[in-house]
Amino acid sequence: MNVGSDRQTDPMSQGGPLSGRTVALCVTGSIAAYKAAELARLLIKAGANVHTLMTAAGARFLGPATLAGITGRPVALDMWDPARAGETHVTLGDQADVVVVAPATADVLARLAHGRADDLVAALALCAGVPVILAPAMHPRMWSHPATQQNVEALTLQGRVVFVGPVEGEVASGEYGVGRMADPTMIAGAVAAVLTPNDLEGSHVVVTAGPTLEDIDPVRFLGNRSSGRMGFALAERASARGAAVTLIAGPVDLPTPYGVARIDVRSAASMRATLWDVLGPDLSLADALIMAAAVADHRPAEFSPTKIKSSAEPTALALVKNADLLAEVGAARTGTRPALVGFAVESQGGDELVAYARSKLADKRVDFIVANEASESFGRTDNRATIVSFEEHQTLPTMSKTALADIILDRMAGLLQ
Repeated sequence: MNVGSDRQTDPMSQGGPLSGRTVALCVTGSIAAYKAAELARLLIKAGANVHTLMTAAGARFLGPATLAGITGRPVALDMWDPARAGETHVTLGDQADVVVVAPATADVLARLAHGRADDLVAALALCAGVPVILAPAMHPRMWSHPATQQNVEALTLQGRVVFVGPVEGEVASGEYGVGRMADPTMIAGAVAAVLTPNDLEGSHVVVTAGPTLEDIDPVRFLGNRSSGRMGFALAERASARGAAVTLIAGPVDLPTPYGVARIDVRSAASMRATLWDVLGPDLSLADALIMAAAVADHRPAEFSPTKIKSSAEPTALALVKNADLLAEVGAARTGTRPALVGFAVESQGGDELVAYARSKLADKRVDFIVANEASESFGRTDNRATIVSFEEHQTLPTMSKTALADIILDRMAGLLQ
C-alpha cells in the first residue's frame, strides 16, 4: 500500500519523544475537527510519522488537503480508494503503534463499543492490536446521556482504550459543560505516555515551574521572565515515563500536561507552603523534587491594600528576603530521598556559570544543578544547559526543552535506582 513518504516536516522532530513511532490519526464529524490539524503538527514535532484518516463527516468539517499538507501524506477517506492497494485498515493497523481518534463523536463511540466496522476509522480501530486513544467531543447532554456512558464503560473494559477528556468548557452551541475536546497538547501528551517505557513507575516526582509574583499593591508586582515551559516539559515527560507527578506552578498560561496533578500558586510564600504540604514535613511523600521554578529572591516589605499613587518624587521600595525553598528542603533531607535537582540561571556562561552552579550544589545540598544563561532559556521553546554535579559537568547543545527534560530525568532516574 502506498501511504506516502516518511518525510518529517519539522527539523525539531529528530530525537523527539515519539521518534520512529507511527500514529494513525482519525478525524470524525465534529466541529472540533479543526483541532486535529494542530494535533497532527504536535505529533510530528515530537518525531512521529503521522498517517491521517477521516470519516465522510469529518471531511466536511476539516479539508483533507489541510492534513495532507501538514503530514506530507495523502489522507485515507474510505475503504474503497482505488489508488490504495490492499486493505487499508489491515495494512495501517500493522504499521501503527497507536490509533488516535480526535475528535471522537458520540456516534463513533457507539460504533466502536459494539465492534462495528462500517467505515475505515471503525475498521482500523477494530483491526489494530495497539492502544486506541479517544478524545471525545460532543454536546454536554450527549456526553452525559446514559447510552454514551454505557459505551464509554464498554470501551474502557476492552483494556486497550485510553480516554483523554472530554473537558469542561464552552461548546459550539455556546453552552457550557463537560463535552469539549481536550487540548491538543494534552492528547499529544497521552500519545507520548502510551508509547513511553515506564522507567519512573511507582515514584512520586514533584516539579515546580514558572515565576513567582510578589505583589506590591493590587495593581503592581515584582516578577521575572520565566515562562514555565521547562518545568512543564519535565512534568509532562516524568508523567509519560510512569511517575505520579505533582506540578506546583507559578502564574503561567500553559495547559496542564496529561496525567499531571497541578497546583497553582502565586507568591514565593504560597509556593513554599504548598511545597511542604506536598513533600510532607519529613519529606517522605515524594521520591524526587525538581525545582525548575524561578522563585523570587525578595518581596516587598509591605503590601499596600490600595494602589500606590504615582508621584514626581523618587520612590523607595523596601524589600525583604524570601526563603530559599530548595535550600530548606536540602537542609531537612537526612538521606538520599527525595532526590533533589536544582536550576541555576545566570547572565554569564562558561566557567563562571559552572562555578556558580557548583557553589549552589554545596549551599543547597542537592544532587545536581541544571545551569543555563538567561538569554538561552527564558521565554524560549529550546534551551542550552550545563548539568553540574560534584564530580563533573556536562555542557549540552541547544535542544528542545522536551529533549532536555528527558536527559535530566535520565540522570534523576539513576539516582532513584
